[in-house]
Amino acid sequence: MSVLVAYATRHGATQGIAERIASRLRQDGVEADALPAADVRDVSGYDAFVVGSAAYMFHWLGDATRFVKRNRATLAARPVWLFSSGPIGTDTVDAKGRDVLVASEPKEFAEFRGTLQPRGEQVFFGAFDLAAPPIGFAERLTRHLPAAAQNAMPTGDFRDWAAIDAWTDGIAAQLAPAAGSTTAFTPRRSRS
Repeated sequence: MSVLVAYATRHGATQGIAERIASRLRQDGVEADALPAADVRDVSGYDAFVVGSAAYMFHWLGDATRFVKRNRATLAARPVWLFSSGPIGTDTVDAKGRDVLVASEPKEFAEFRGTLQPRGEQVFFGAFDLAAPPIGFAERLTRHLPAAAQNAMPTGDFRDWAAIDAWTDGIAAQLAPAAGSTTAFTPRRSRS
């Protein structure tokens, strides 16, 4: 069983999550690679996929979206899990009383749900470093806001490693053949 954890990241927080997922899968006995989605050219050697991206303004980064669209047929025929990172801070409920992680679901989850039928979708808290060089128009614009507005944005690493590990362990459990079970995942093709 070989899993590709393909990701798109802007400042590295999502890369850290993807690498943690791949590492945890390996600890759970599943072969796994974490690679930037933009660098992946051939997915034929993988039995399952975990695809994730940082989300800005409720959308994945283009590299992750293009990866899924370019490989849609292969991904639809194999087990797939989707994740996103993005919300920052320690509040778990927003001003409207909604779960922050649920309210932060990227639009791509709904878009890919019908064609990929992912076995799981998860939004994780991300990280934000105000001192990191801005990437893109919105981040550059934010740097021109008054200091009070800039300081209102939570900065720090808010990734919940225990939640990431637990979600990953669930993936490994679905992929690992259970003793005497007929519901464990069976690859649709053999690896050569």
